[in-house]
Amino acid sequence: MSTFTPTPTAAPAPVLGYFAGIGTVFGLEIRQRLRNRGWYIMLGIWFVVVAAVVGLAALSAAEGEFGPGQVMFELVIAFVLFFGMLIAPALSANSVTGDRANGTLAVLQNTLLTPGQLLWGKWLASWAASLGFLVVTIPLIAWAMTYGDVYLPAVPVMLGMLALQLAVVCALGVGVSALANRTLFAVMVTYLLVAMLGIGTLIAYGLSMQLVRTEVQVSNQVWPEEYVSENSYVEWDENNYTCEARTYPQETFATDRITWLLAANPFVVVADAVPRAPVAEDPAMISGIGPMGGISTGVRYSQAGPAYQVACLNGVKNTELPPAPDPLWPLGLGIQALLAGGILAAGRNRLKTPAGKLASGTRIA
Repeated sequence: MSTFTPTPTAAPAPVLGYFAGIGTVFGLEIRQRLRNRGWYIMLGIWFVVVAAVVGLAALSAAEGEFGPGQVMFELVIAFVLFFGMLIAPALSANSVTGDRANGTLAVLQNTLLTPGQLLWGKWLASWAASLGFLVVTIPLIAWAMTYGDVYLPAVPVMLGMLALQLAVVCALGVGVSALANRTLFAVMVTYLLVAMLGIGTLIAYGLSMQLVRTEVQVSNQVWPEEYVSENSYVEWDENNYTCEARTYPQETFATDRITWLLAANPFVVVADAVPRAPVAEDPAMISGIGPMGGISTGVRYSQAGPAYQVACLNGVKNTELPPAPDPLWPLGLGIQALLAGGILAAGRNRLKTPAGKLASGTRIA
């Protein structure tokens, strides 16, 4: 009588959840960064520099017409964004190339981790490290808010948009790091991309001015008689004028045609997204008195074009014209997302295994 012996079944293949894999890479990266003493030194130096600038701004703004709180708050945001664009590439552009140089990238690729999990985890770790420079400025933001003139609805929006811009810069760095073979090359390319967004957009806007020269019909402003008399003590109102019916040609720039070139600028994205306080609510709480508010105002005037650049256009006061166009920041954020997403997608393909043909001198393990 024959006996039946069952064939042993193979053990199920181990499975690593997608988010669990991202968390694993994030944990490895963030622990490595926290063990780096240089990161803490940079945070300390950063806080001292920003505190000194904000303190001087508080002394200067206190002597002006408006309270210093809004100016101080916007200065903190501007400095975090500026230095974040300088520091974030260094924090993110060595994330993959560093592992490749140390021979640990192949070890990670030989695990259950996918290329997407590697990039997500490293990007989140780089973003968290860059947000540390925002976190250490919280005491300065709290100091600015004690003056009572900060427009509170603008605070969460500005902080959120700032964090989003740091995320974009880190995404660029991680994507380039996955594509490059050398850390120095990855850092340089990331800085070039950041410079293209920050400075290149301004250069493109300025050079395009000559392409949008146009001629408009303007008229002279007429002020009330009591304003122009020698011994008048009437309170001055800059909008209390009329326009002559007679017009004459004047050359100007149709900036409304080229303002889109500024859309992807990180400062424009942050400043243009911030809500503005109504003028009638409290003149000391207008978010346009700080550097970020000034950028927002300039962009809106540029969007409006000659209509708001000329006091009397075709015999019509610019104060009687329709409001400024829609905000520019959604377009800018979309351009940044496409750029960062495209580079990350290319970096993900670069991390797929088997790697195939590699550049000469590339270290595997």
